[in-house]
Amino acid sequence: MSMFNIICFGEMLWDVLPDKELPGGAPVNAAYHLQKLGQQVAVISRVGNDDHGRGLLSLLRDNHLSTAYVQQDTTHPTGSVLAQPISDHDVEYTFVYPVAWDFIEWQPALEGLLQQAGYMVFGTLAARDEVTAATLDKLLQSGIKKVLDVNLRPPHFTQEQLVKFMQRCDILKLNAAELELISSWSGEFQTKKDKVQAISKEYNIPVIIVTMGGEGAMLYMHGQFFTHPGFKIQVADTIGSGDAFLAGFLSSLIQGRSPEHCLAFANATGALVASRSGGQPAYDISEVEALIG
Repeated sequence: MSMFNIICFGEMLWDVLPDKELPGGAPVNAAYHLQKLGQQVAVISRVGNDDHGRGLLSLLRDNHLSTAYVQQDTTHPTGSVLAQPISDHDVEYTFVYPVAWDFIEWQPALEGLLQQAGYMVFGTLAARDEVTAATLDKLLQSGIKKVLDVNLRPPHFTQEQLVKFMQRCDILKLNAAELELISSWSGEFQTKKDKVQAISKEYNIPVIIVTMGGEGAMLYMHGQFFTHPGFKIQVADTIGSGDAFLAGFLSSLIQGRSPEHCLAFANATGALVASRSGGQPAYDISEVEALIG
């Protein structure tokens, strides 16, 4: 039986673009990149009993990812999202509801999985329906290190739910707009650093990463700040680049690398993926290393 060190939980879907369909869902994109970077990843999700679902399962297998914890739903269709690029750095998403990943059920096998893995990556979107939310709640009660990738997609989240997730996470990743919103719940703060420290203190989160698009990223870790300006690349599209960034960060962290290296490697992975089309482009770890130089 395979041993897994990271769990990716949540939505599994197709990004429906104006001219094509691409496999996606933040947790699955993150799993794809983590596997590329040498990690053993288990995906917990749910697909429909349809061509879209079978297509996603076969893509997981093709990418050496286990389908053991991907449930099949005979009632609801496989997830899809209508993705409309609105600028170089932004895509507008419309999520179809209800779909299979809204109904991820608790299964006894997940207990054993939690005992193997060191980290679990999850987002806010998957908890929009109470079935998947209840399963996530149970997973979050374990001692695993929890990595919350904030992915605010109005109207699919509530402040109350997000607060609960932040109180339970060990690593928080968010973008500049999400930093503004979430810090405003704790008060008024002038600088990005003040806002990050306020969130860290309010929710007791030791590690916070803020992505800033073309301006790189900021990391708060061990009570210290680290910044990286990012890499100048020709953007193809930004689909999945945030998920690749997180995968780069986590794989470096697991290898015991310094905070500076974790941040540089995360930025390089995100940049490389943004320079190619789709959330799961082909690349090699050596290309990420070459970008860092």
